Amino acid sequence: MNNYFENKVAIVTGSSSGIGLATARLLAERGAKVVLAARNIEKLDEIEKELKEKGADVFAIKTDVSSEQDCRDLIEETVNHFNTIDILINNAGISMRALFKDIDLKVIRTLMEVNFFGTVYCTKYALPYLMKAKGSVIGVSSVAGFHGMPGRIGYSASKHAMHGFMSSLRIENRKTDLHVMLVIPGFTASNIRRSALVADGSIQGESPRKEGKMMMPEEVANAIIKGIPKRKKKVLLSIEGKGSSFLTKWCPSYLDWLFYHHLAKEPNSPFE
Repeated sequence: MNNYFENKVAIVTGSSSGIGLATARLLAERGAKVVLAARNIEKLDEIEKELKEKGADVFAIKTDVSSEQDCRDLIEETVNHFNTIDILINNAGISMRALFKDIDLKVIRTLMEVNFFGTVYCTKYALPYLMKAKGSVIGVSSVAGFHGMPGRIGYSASKHAMHGFMSSLRIENRKTDLHVMLVIPGFTASNIRRSALVADGSIQGESPRKEGKMMMPEEVANAIIKGIPKRKKKVLLSIEGKGSSFLTKWCPSYLDWLFYHHLAKEPNSPFE
C-alpha cells in the first residue's frame, strides 16, 4: 500500500484550503500526479509552486464546480495533461447559516449548484476515464448529509443529495471495477464556516464555532488516503459523525433535540 498512489492521477476539487489542500499534499507526498482545482487560481498557483519545489508533479486548473463547462474543462485539461484519471475527490463545498423562513432562495440554489451539482458534473465527465482505470470517485460530505441540521437547511439538503447520488452510483457499478467512497467527517476546522452564506447571500466572514477544538483537515485527509487503497464504501469520522450515524438509526428524535440545542448555543445563532 505504500506505493499505491505512485504515478496515479488524482483530481482534488476545493484544493485551495482545508480538507482539499491537506489531501492534495498527502497525495503529492505519496507520488501521485495531482490536479489542483478551485476558484482561487492565485492560491492554487502558490500551492502548485510549493509542491513542485518538493518534487511533486502538480497541475493547477481554475475551476468553479457550479459551472458545468468548468467541470468539463477540468476533466479535459487533466486528460490532455496526464492522459488519464485514476482518482476524483469531490471536495469543493460551501455552507450557509440562516433559517429557512428568512433565507433568499438563491442561497439554497447556490448550495445545490456547488455541493451537489459540482459533484455530479465532475463525476459525469470523469466517469469514462475512471471506469477505464478501475479508479476511485470520492465524495466528501458531512453528518448533515444523513440527518437534518437546523440553520443549515441548504447545506443539509445538498449533502443529502450527494449521499443519494454516490450511493446510487456505487450500486449501479456493482459489476464494474469502479470504486465509490463517501467520506463523512464531523465538524472540521476549515474555511467553510468563514465563507458560509447568510440569509441574503452575503458571506458570513467569521466562524461562529471554536475551530481549534474541531477535527483538523489533515485527519480527514489521512482517512481519505487510507480508505482509497482499501476501496472502502464509507469513511465515517469523529465521535460526532459516528454518534450521529448511530442516533439517526436508533434514536432520531433525540438527535433532533441534540442538534437543535447544540447549534442554538453558537454566538448569534439564528434560533434560540
